[in-house]
Amino acid sequence: MIMDVQIKDIRPGQKNLNVVFIVLEVGHPTVTKENREIRSCKVADATACINVSVWDEPGQHLVPGDIVKLTRGYAAVFRDSLTLYTGKTGDLQKIGEFCMVFNEQLNMSEPNPSLSTQFGTANNLLVNSNGPASNAGLMTNNGSRQPLQPNQQQLPPQQQQPPPAAMAQNSMLPKTNARDSNNGASRFNNDSGNGKNPTMGRGCSRGRGAGGPRNGSRDRR
Repeated sequence: MIMDVQIKDIRPGQKNLNVVFIVLEVGHPTVTKENREIRSCKVADATACINVSVWDEPGQHLVPGDIVKLTRGYAAVFRDSLTLYTGKTGDLQKIGEFCMVFNEQLNMSEPNPSLSTQFGTANNLLVNSNGPASNAGLMTNNGSRQPLQPNQQQLPPQQQQPPPAAMAQNSMLPKTNARDSNNGASRFNNDSGNGKNPTMGRGCSRGRGAGGPRNGSRDRR
């Protein structure tokens, strides 16, 4: 059902809207990956003002002061702001210029974070290759927040790090083994060329050098 509405009565999710407004500002075009142009225009009527998103050629002909009738538009939330869209089946028609009373004080596109929570967003609609007119019925599906996939929630097993306690214990093991092996090598390898244990060698030399002759002399006596 097509509705003739004033800007102050526009709410998120409404579609088939007919609105008459005057163009106040025309933004610079934004080019999409599909090489399409999007312009954000500030428009107003006697009740309030709102942002209108216009695609491609119609936006090239709009200038401030134009009085335009939008047919079969729809309203959605984009970046926390209520925005009016022309839609795929929508139409913009210039019906005059300059002579129109408008209200710029009440801005229906004032950013409001609660709108995104309640009604979702239209971000995906703006980058859709078919244009935003893929219809307001798709707004909820495209604007809803999708849950993260399992592979986005956690790292693969090979990339997971061990707990800090395990890392500390593992870091100590190589140092302890290296210290023991080095000490063992310095204790035994330096004397390995003599072929004798240094302690045993001293004991034997003492017995032979001092005790041997004394015992022999006593036996001879």
